[in-house]
Amino acid sequence: MATQHYLVGIDLGTTNTAVAYCENGPDLSDCPIQLFDIDQLIGPGEVARKPTLPSFRFHPAAGQYHPTDASLPWTHQPVAGDFTPVIIGEWARELGAQVEGRQVVSAKSWLSHPAVDRYDAILPWSAAQDVEKVSPLIASASYLNHIRQAWNYHHPVDPLEQQDIVVTVPASFDESARKLTLEAAALAGLPHVRLLEEPQAVCYDWYNRYQAQATARLKDVSAILICDVGGGTTDLSLIAATLVQDTLQLDRVGVGEHLMLGGDNIDLALAHLAEQQLTQQRQKLTTARLSKLIQQTRKTKESLLTTRSPESAKITVLGSGSKLLGGTQSITLDKTQVQQVALDGFFPHTTADTLPAQRKGAVLEFGLPYAADPAITKHIAAFLAQHPALTRTAQDTPAPLGLLLNGGVFNSDLIQQRLIDILSDWTGQPVIHLDNPHPDFAVALGSVGYLKACRGSQLKIGGGAARSYFLHLEQRKQQSAQAICLLAKGTEEGHEIRLSSRRFSLTLGEPVRFNLLTTRQDSLDGESPIQNGQLIDVEPEQFSPLPPYITSLERTSEQTLAANQKERAEVFLSTQLTPVGTLKLECVQVGNEQQRWQLEFEIRHQAHHTNTASSDVPGLEQAGELITGLYSGNKNSDLQANPRTLNKSLVRLLGDKDDWDIATNRQLFDRFAQGKKRRRRSEAHENNWLRFAGFTLRPGFGDPVDGWRIDQVWPLYQQGIQFQTRQSWNDWWTFWRRVCGGLNQAQQETLLADIAKYLHPGAHHNSQQAKAAQDKGYESMVRLAASLEHLEPEDKNLLGNWFIKRALSQPQYAQAHWWAVGRLASRVLLYGSRHKVIPKAQLNQWLPELLQQDWKQEPMIGFAAMMMSRKTGDREVDIADDLRESVSVKLKQSKAPESWLALLNEMSAVSESDSKRIFGETLPSGLRLIQ
Repeated sequence: MATQHYLVGIDLGTTNTAVAYCENGPDLSDCPIQLFDIDQLIGPGEVARKPTLPSFRFHPAAGQYHPTDASLPWTHQPVAGDFTPVIIGEWARELGAQVEGRQVVSAKSWLSHPAVDRYDAILPWSAAQDVEKVSPLIASASYLNHIRQAWNYHHPVDPLEQQDIVVTVPASFDESARKLTLEAAALAGLPHVRLLEEPQAVCYDWYNRYQAQATARLKDVSAILICDVGGGTTDLSLIAATLVQDTLQLDRVGVGEHLMLGGDNIDLALAHLAEQQLTQQRQKLTTARLSKLIQQTRKTKESLLTTRSPESAKITVLGSGSKLLGGTQSITLDKTQVQQVALDGFFPHTTADTLPAQRKGAVLEFGLPYAADPAITKHIAAFLAQHPALTRTAQDTPAPLGLLLNGGVFNSDLIQQRLIDILSDWTGQPVIHLDNPHPDFAVALGSVGYLKACRGSQLKIGGGAARSYFLHLEQRKQQSAQAICLLAKGTEEGHEIRLSSRRFSLTLGEPVRFNLLTTRQDSLDGESPIQNGQLIDVEPEQFSPLPPYITSLERTSEQTLAANQKERAEVFLSTQLTPVGTLKLECVQVGNEQQRWQLEFEIRHQAHHTNTASSDVPGLEQAGELITGLYSGNKNSDLQANPRTLNKSLVRLLGDKDDWDIATNRQLFDRFAQGKKRRRRSEAHENNWLRFAGFTLRPGFGDPVDGWRIDQVWPLYQQGIQFQTRQSWNDWWTFWRRVCGGLNQAQQETLLADIAKYLHPGAHHNSQQAKAAQDKGYESMVRLAASLEHLEPEDKNLLGNWFIKRALSQPQYAQAHWWAVGRLASRVLLYGSRHKVIPKAQLNQWLPELLQQDWKQEPMIGFAAMMMSRKTGDREVDIADDLRESVSVKLKQSKAPESWLALLNEMSAVSESDSKRIFGETLPSGLRLIQ
C-alpha cells in the first residue's frame, strides 16, 4: 500500500455524515485534527462545501431537472448496482420536504434492520412503483462513495482509498450490521477500513481536548456514561476511569442494547402532533406526505428546544401534484407543546428503578422497528442497572458519574439539562458533566484521535470485545442446553483463543453450521466473570442469537474417493477479535494447524431462528433406516414392498407429524434427499417422496443448512414428475408450495411463469385448456401461486384480480381462491420482505367488493378481508381505519373467530389454529419468526 499521508475518520450517521482528518506526521501529537468540508449540491446547479453531508438521497423523475442541475465538480461514478442521476446531501434533504416518495432516509437504520433483506432494493420505503429504488447497502455505500470522490477531487495525489481510514458504527451494532458496513465501504472503493464504536470516538474527542487536565478531571469519577442520541439510534456505553500508578487508564466496560430510537423519533412524534391539527382527526396523511411534514418538524424542534427559543413556529406543508399550491396547509406549534413532547415523552423525569415498558413488539413507522418504549431515560436506567458496581465506591456510597453527551438531540440545552438533573437525582450527587461543544462532529474528530492512539501517540481506550460469544452445543435428550465461550467480553483484538480441548469431526464438501450466542453481561451467575472456554447451561433470556456460521469446507486432497466414501477432518475452533472490530472464527485441523477454514455467517436469512431442539428422539434412527431402505439402490429390499405404509410407520415411530420439531423434520428430509434419484421407482414411491420431503423441509427456511438443501432440490424442478396423474400433479405442486419460502425471487418467478397459463381466467373458457388445468392440479397451483411471497407486487395484484374474478363467477374452487386472495394480500408476510406487500391502494378496490358478499355462506371471504385488514402499525401498509372498522363489523355479524378480530384491532401474534389456516398447514415446532 502507498504511503498513508493522512489519518481519516468517517462518521457515517443516520442523519448526517462527517469526515475529519489529520496529517500523518512524524510527531502525531502535534498534528491538528480538522474537519473535511464536503462538496454537495445545495440547490439546482449550486455546489457548496459543508462540514457535514446530510445522509439523504433524492431520486428525481426523468426530466425533472436538467443534467447540469445535478453536476458536481468531479465526474460522478456511482457504485456497482447504483444508478444516476441521484442527488445526495443538503439539496436532497430539502427536496424531501417538497416532493413526496423520492427521498431515501435512515439508510443506516435499515442497514441494521434484520427483518428485511439489506441487499434488496427497498428504498425509498414509501416510493411509488415508478420510482427507482436501492438497497440499504447501496444507499450507505453511495454516501461513502460521494465522500471518496469529494476527497479525491481535493487530494488527487493522496486518494482516500490509500489513507488510514476508520468508519464509526454504534457500539450496539451486531456482527451483521458491522459486516454490512464493511461491505458498503468496499463497494464505495474503500476496501481497507477499520471500525470504531461511536461512543468511544466521542470519548477520544473529549480526551484530545483535555489531555493535560484529563487525569485531574477524572480522578473522582468511577465511570463515564456516554449517551449518544443521534438521528436514528440511542447508543450507550460505560467507560471505567482508573488511575494505575498515577496514570489514567480508560476501559470500555459496558455497551447498551441496540435501540432504534433517536432524534428522528422526536421529529416523528411532533409530526403526529402537527398531523392532528392539519387533518383535524380526519383521514391520516399518506406516508409520503408525513415524510414531508417530518422535514418541517425537524426544523421546528431545533428552533423551539432551546432556553431562548421563540414562542412558536409555523409549519407549512406543500400540496402534491396539481394541488401543489391549492393543497398547501399551515399550522402553528408553540414551544410548550414541542417541549412537552420532547422532554416528557422522550426524557421523562423517572426514578432509577423505572425500566422500559415491555410490549409485544416494536413501533413500526416507515417500515422501521422503533423501540417500543420511547422514554430514553428508562433505557438509560436499565443500562446502568446492569453495571451497579461502576456507579458506587468501595464503601458502597454513590460515586460521581461522568456524563458525556453526544448527538444532534443534545444541541438542545433543555434536553441536556433535563438528563443531567435526572442522573444527579439517581446518583445522589451532581454528575460531572464532561462538555462536548460540537455534538455533530465529535464522533468524526474523535475517530482520528483513535487512529493516533493506534500509532502510540496518545492514550488508547481498552476494553476489547464488547460482548461475549458462545457456541451453542447440540442439546441431548433430557439435558439442559449448553454453550461454550468462544471469546469472552474484554478480550483484546488480535488475541487468538484456541479451544483445542474440544474437537469436531467434520465431513468435507458438506455443509456445517455453528450456532452462536452473544451476551453483553459481565457475569452469568452474578459473581464470576465470563472466561474463555467456560461451559455453561443456557438461560435463553441472557443471550441473543447471531446468524449461524455456515460453510461447506473444501477438501484438502486431490485423491479420488469411492462413491460412498467421505473425507473427514478433525478440527478445533479458533476465534479472535479482528482489528476491524468483527469476530473471526476458524476451523483448525488437528495435527496440521496450517490448514484452516474461515467461517462466514449468513446474513440474508437471519430473520428466522430456530431453537436447538433435541436430535436424540426415540425412533428417529429407526425411521431414518426405514426411509433409506425404501429409497435405497437395492431393488430387492423388502422395505420397498409397500411404500403406502410409510405414513403409518413414521407416525408409529415418531408420533403425530404436526408435533415433529424442526430438527426431526430436517433429519428425516436428509434421508429422503439421499434417495431422491430413486423416488421414481413407482407412482407410490414418487407421491410419498413428494409428500414427505415437502413436509419435512417446510417452509424452506428456518434451519441454517436449508439454503444448501434448497440448492439440492431445485434441480428436480427441471426433471419434473414421472407419473403424470392428477394426484401426482397435486403432490408435485404441494411440494413446491411447502418449500417455496427457501426459493429466491427468480426461482419463484419461474414457477409462476409455468403455471400462469392455467391460472388465467381466460384459460377456463377453452375446454381443452380447462381440462389440462384440472388434470394438472389446478387448486394446488392456485395455492402455490399465492404462497410465492418474493413476487413483485404487480404480479400479486394480477393474481389477486384473477382469483377474485374466478371466485365470484365459478364457485367450484371458491375456498381455494379466497384463501389465495387473503394470502396474497396479507399485510404481514411469512418470509417475504415488507416491500413486497401489495399496496393498500389495491386493497381499497378489492375490499368494497368483498364487503358486498355473504361471509356467512362463504367464511373464507371474511378470512381474505381479515388478512387484508390486519393491523401492523405501519401506515404505509395498513388500510384506513374506517375501512378496517367496516371489516370488523361484518366479521362480528358473520360470527368470525375472536382471534381474527384481535388481529384487526391490535398488533398481535397469530394463534396456532390461525397459522394453519393462513399458511395451509402448521409450521414446524421450534421455528421462531421475527416479524
